[in-house]
Amino acid sequence: MVNTSKEGQIFECMICGNVVEVKVVGGGELICCGEPMVLRK
Repeated sequence: MVNTSKEGQIFECMICGNVVEVKVVGGGELICCGEPMVLRK
């Protein structure tokens, strides 16, 4: 499980390709298509 921990992190969904950049850290895990998103950088 990869939690959001800092602004600027980029997460990608390996199923549909959605990409999300963290603007405000709220904690928790990003989920897309029913699966955890993968930290890109």
